[in-house]
Amino acid sequence: MESFSLILAIVVVTALAFDFTNGFHDTANAMATTISTGAMRPKAAVAMSAVLNLVGAFLSVEVANTISKGLVDEAGIRPEVIFAALVGAILWNLLTWLVGLPSSSSHALMGGLIGATIASAGVGAVHGDVLVTKVLIPAIAAPLVAGLAAMLATRLTFSLGRKAEGKASEKGYRAGQIASAGLVSLAHGTNDAQKTMGVITLALVAGGAVAPDSDPPTWVILSAGVAIALGTYLGGWRIIRTMGKGLTDLQPQQGFAAQTSAATVILASSHLGFSLSTTHSVSGAVMGAGLGRKGGVVRWSTATRMFVAWGLTLPAAALVGALAEYVTGFGDWGTAVVAVFLVASSAAIWKISRREVVDHTNVNDTAAEEEPAGVVTTAMAAVTPPPAGTTADAPPIPAQATAERTHSTTTTV
Repeated sequence: MESFSLILAIVVVTALAFDFTNGFHDTANAMATTISTGAMRPKAAVAMSAVLNLVGAFLSVEVANTISKGLVDEAGIRPEVIFAALVGAILWNLLTWLVGLPSSSSHALMGGLIGATIASAGVGAVHGDVLVTKVLIPAIAAPLVAGLAAMLATRLTFSLGRKAEGKASEKGYRAGQIASAGLVSLAHGTNDAQKTMGVITLALVAGGAVAPDSDPPTWVILSAGVAIALGTYLGGWRIIRTMGKGLTDLQPQQGFAAQTSAATVILASSHLGFSLSTTHSVSGAVMGAGLGRKGGVVRWSTATRMFVAWGLTLPAAALVGALAEYVTGFGDWGTAVVAVFLVASSAAIWKISRREVVDHTNVNDTAAEEEPAGVVTTAMAAVTPPPAGTTADAPPIPAQATAERTHSTTTTV
């Protein structure tokens, strides 16, 4: 029978709180393109995603084992270390959600765990080979592979559907987009929910509640699945807006290509035990789909801010985790100080977010300013098949001319 100390109970509750933030932070990964193209209504989309996240949590424990058995040395970990790691991960999730940037919840958790572990047991307690092969390399490879696959799939889709009847074709792609969105949600559950399972299992081992090298208990799998599902249903509308409208404008064909490519990469990584960032995979696929359509524009200013957030995630969460671990080292009062700081900071971030509310009623409002196509976009667009319904011989209409024509028509009316 598992025995719980107070600190262990606090760690489990904090881990489930992180899982909840992971859910609403990463809802965009599965549903942003489906919502932005109108394939599903926003509330229905997040409800479907929540259910499938819960189902996905039960499909595998490979990623959970990577976290609990592979990344850090179990012998050098105390429950307070796990608590400090979660503080760094939660605060990074909330900050990036506030500004609407799709950063990696997975890497926030990894960074917090690494920083807290180093502060507690030294650099030697982190398994560098696991960090490189199962975290860092997938972090770089995933968006590139998913982006390239989505770009090629988009080209192929437009090429094959060029002669298809417009409305029937669009309806079919919308149905396919719903199916692929469900697949991404399922994949998200198999990958991200497991990270929290792994952290809770690591805490249980550190607290002596379960034996070393144990798989996650059933109650851990269930509670992690429910927490991420509830967070998903809440809907991370700010990030959904950025990924659905801020990076590029997607048609149903592109949404289908992006989600299918991302889901394939995520499921393959979960099977191999790679602690993959679903955010990196889906964001890369969305940009690849944007480049795959002739005339499509990737908003590189938004993408650049996103890349910066990706680069800062591990070190920023690690720094906060290390500082939190240092404070918890002073004893129970230090742990209490860190807990109060976490609650107060979270409340402050939520209060700031109320100044400009983004929810299901305005998620598709375009917040990003239109920017002209850059060198990369222009070069990629020049060799990409035109969208269905356009003639191959007709030259593309420049975005500026289209805007002027629309303005002229509006003024005349």
